[in-house]
Amino acid sequence: MGSDSTLFQEIHEQPDVIARFAQEGQRAVRELAASMRAADIRQIVVAARGTSDNAARYAQYLLGANNRLPVMLTTPSLFTLYQRPPIFAPDTLVLGISQSGKSPDIVSVLAEGRRQGCMTAAITNSVASPLAQQADHVVALGAGLERSIAATKTYTTQLYAVGFLSAHLAEDADRIAMLQQAPSLLRQTLALNSEVERLAERYRYMRNCVVVGRGYNYSTSFEIALKLKELTYTLAEPYSSADFLHGPVSLIEPGFPAIVVASSGVLAADMRALVQQLRGLEAELLCVSSDEAVLEAGRSRFPFPHVPDWLSPLLAVVPGQLLALYLALARDFDPDHPRGLSKVTETR
Repeated sequence: MGSDSTLFQEIHEQPDVIARFAQEGQRAVRELAASMRAADIRQIVVAARGTSDNAARYAQYLLGANNRLPVMLTTPSLFTLYQRPPIFAPDTLVLGISQSGKSPDIVSVLAEGRRQGCMTAAITNSVASPLAQQADHVVALGAGLERSIAATKTYTTQLYAVGFLSAHLAEDADRIAMLQQAPSLLRQTLALNSEVERLAERYRYMRNCVVVGRGYNYSTSFEIALKLKELTYTLAEPYSSADFLHGPVSLIEPGFPAIVVASSGVLAADMRALVQQLRGLEAELLCVSSDEAVLEAGRSRFPFPHVPDWLSPLLAVVPGQLLALYLALARDFDPDHPRGLSKVTETR
């Protein structure tokens, strides 16, 4: 029944959308990376909201770990409401990530960066947007019109663009080649999760849950939680697994739903220990993972292919998108038009 929804179609468009970006969008990323090297950029400040903010969280980890760049998320109200913007160092890239490129607070950050003489860049689906007009470099997502209010294909393409930026900045041919394989890996992820519709029925009456990830998938925990909030009106709280153990774990009681996102990388041992601890507390475990031990611990299992840890967020988010879609349908909600939301949100 979900195949009639626009959201279902856009989730399943994602492999083709990122394949198109690899062909048509990569040149702009390569040019941005070359300019960053020439300008000896030493730090990045990112402005984003909503789903795009979760892509910015991914950028913090990836550009930090692979390129050794400090990446900071801005506080846009300092630029608008308080009118007290921070002073940027000259070797700063001010980067805006936005699906629409229309939110005044995000635009204001790039405008201030330009006023201070910093290099500016935008990753956006709208090349004619106010954000793009403030950018020295524009990376066009080329995702096509996203008709569903909840962002899916624009989010994964943002992750993909950030992945290419990191790889080109490092001039890492192996990572670039791995990214070229991502469309096929996304198709595999969709196929592996063909039973999500059936599994979603079990959680029809779920009203609260936690979503726990760490490292590169800290961003994924936030994005899955956001999709559950937007589409199913579930109070889904995202956490780093480290932060979760510093207090919120006390939420867990028998039957409490816990979604754990874990790849098979450096954090695998910690995430295996976490799921065993949650099992001991009798949590209802939903495991989104490429690690067999983590999947085996789950009451519900949402697999994705084995990939390097840094690439896993591109795949790990897809089961979460599908779960939110089918849970909305199980509750007779319209997944294309969640209540109280519009496609473009303009904030100050």
